[in-house]
Amino acid sequence: MLEYKITARRRDAHGSVANCKQAEIIMDTDINGRPDAFNPAELLLASLAACILKNIERVSPIIHFDYRGVSVEVHGERQDSPPKMSRIDYRIIIDTDENDRKLALLHENIRKFGTIYNTVSAATILEGTLGRL
Repeated sequence: MLEYKITARRRDAHGSVANCKQAEIIMDTDINGRPDAFNPAELLLASLAACILKNIERVSPIIHFDYRGVSVEVHGERQDSPPKMSRIDYRIIIDTDENDRKLALLHENIRKFGTIYNTVSAATILEGTLGRL
């Protein structure tokens, strides 16, 4: 079983920092928000996007899927009471000449084998598409 660990600490009333390995992320924990850092909801959405992108890197050589580039757009809807992400939608745009069957296979693998993807999909409505550029 793999295990993960990060540390996070408050810097001041405007932000916090999370560390893992040799990386650092500045987090928006300011009650009024700040434009130069991700807030907790945005971090969750970014984590999902990173999971999708990493899964594409992992799966592509296995299924012999060739592509030139990929981007992911993620949109989350938050409900107020109780506060939670009620729905998350994503759109994967991939620059490829692969056929529709291979696109569907790649998307199936993303949905099946993504750690964050599976965690999020168990907690909220998670739907998305994978299409060509």
